[in-house]
Amino acid sequence: MLNGIHHVAYRCKDAKETVAFYRDILDMEFQIAFAEDHVPSTGAYDPYMHVFLDAGNGNVLAFFELPEQPGMGRDPHTPEWVQHIAFKVDSLDVLHAAKLRAEAHGVSVVGPTDHGIFCSIYFFDPNGHRVELAVDTGTAAQLQELRRVAPLMLDEWSRTKKAPQHAAWLHEKARAVPPVAPTPRAKE
Repeated sequence: MLNGIHHVAYRCKDAKETVAFYRDILDMEFQIAFAEDHVPSTGAYDPYMHVFLDAGNGNVLAFFELPEQPGMGRDPHTPEWVQHIAFKVDSLDVLHAAKLRAEAHGVSVVGPTDHGIFCSIYFFDPNGHRVELAVDTGTAAQLQELRRVAPLMLDEWSRTKKAPQHAAWLHEKARAVPPVAPTPRAKE
């Protein structure tokens, strides 16, 4: 039924500043813009500028500037690290180069952080949205084990609201090979 994500949209404080940030720091191409005084889906009067940026591989990141709405805020009950936009990069070299590029533009960057199956850097855009750049580093065996334990972890979490330990190996020793059942020894 679904055929991917058409676009993901967020609010921005200033459309031009937002386009410049994503173009200059992440090399995203500014594709198109829509501007209306009335919302097409509701008919409500609410002037807006809607900008679309190419995030690669057919993925589009969009932003709305809403000058007649109250100033932007964020959910005060959700930590700022939770809601974020994560982009995939091709290699650790690209990740490190992106960090240097962001820092050269005066952006404060956290990381790289090794998550066992991927490494990430984190920073904020001019609107306060947290951005993550990630490179996959996991092995096929690690990913297979994570898929195997995912339903078990979700069930346990649902019952206890405590962190299940099925994949503790992931952060205990970055890039560790997941535990495997021992193979029987041949008789000598």
